[in-house]
Amino acid sequence: MHKYAGILNAFTRKHILVIGDLILDQYIKGSVSRISPEAPVPVVLQEQLFHTPGGAANVANNLSSLGAKVTLVGRVGDDKEGELLKKVLAERHIRTEGVLTDKRVETILKTRIIAHRQQVVRIDRETVADDPDNVFYRKTVAPFIKRNFHHFDAIIISDYGKGVVQAALVADITSMCRQKHIPVIVDPKVEHLKFYGPVTSITPNRTETENALKSLEPDTRRGLGIGSTKLNSMKVIIEAGEGLLKYLGIESLLVTLGEDGMCLFEAGKAHHHIPTKAREVFDVSGAGDTVISVFALSLAAGATKRQAADIANHAAGIVVAKIGAAAVLPEELVRSLKEDK
Repeated sequence: MHKYAGILNAFTRKHILVIGDLILDQYIKGSVSRISPEAPVPVVLQEQLFHTPGGAANVANNLSSLGAKVTLVGRVGDDKEGELLKKVLAERHIRTEGVLTDKRVETILKTRIIAHRQQVVRIDRETVADDPDNVFYRKTVAPFIKRNFHHFDAIIISDYGKGVVQAALVADITSMCRQKHIPVIVDPKVEHLKFYGPVTSITPNRTETENALKSLEPDTRRGLGIGSTKLNSMKVIIEAGEGLLKYLGIESLLVTLGEDGMCLFEAGKAHHHIPTKAREVFDVSGAGDTVISVFALSLAAGATKRQAADIANHAAGIVVAKIGAAAVLPEELVRSLKEDK
């Protein structure tokens, strides 16, 4: 751990801006002892109900858990779930003045019902409203970001495809980041691949990477040296990563591969594969949020991209052993890095 001590110690001095789609995660936990007489489904006796930040809000939660100062920008509906999400965020010391109300949408709510450590069902409530004329962005989001931009050491764009992340937003952010020489990292949505432009890095998982490859024309893939859209071997992963990096024209690409760890691609450098640190896997929900938050925070704290990816890999190994979209604690990350001899 000694080689990363300076980086981890700098976490608390960094201020990260997170922009993206906000979700309120609701968990109902209970036990099952019988099957319903109404339908062949289990009857869950509710024992516990709680709420956690989801989507871009979970990225902010991970950063705050590691001691960073966090400002969150996104939208909620004019409803009780939006107020509850802001309350949950404030309890985690996440600045909510950038959590803006859009009366055209409901706050996105994902309800997970869990019995005996097993998710029984998930219920989603959401209204996806794009901002085709950029009115909401120009009148509310853009002025807030520009007014506060000088405070930030790194930017994370967490794109869940729910309407907040638009081309104008990404163009403005990347332009401001280039001028200030600070990293901007994107958790991507395949449909928006061409939005992202000259960012520092994007962090797709295996499925997102495969979908990105499928979205390219076959001739384009061949021209990039990509032979398959299925990442079922390290050879294919390397071809795909190097080809996508060239196609997108970005500085780096960090592909998360579940049980196969992650692979970092940097312009002008050899790929870097990092085996997983996970010992137990209970729940992979939120693992991508952990990776992007720790990767970006480490870059802001002075890490190289390889160092940042290594630290993020340790964090992912910790969080998948927890139930739900959980956050990594500083002492857990320190312990994992110390154990890695």
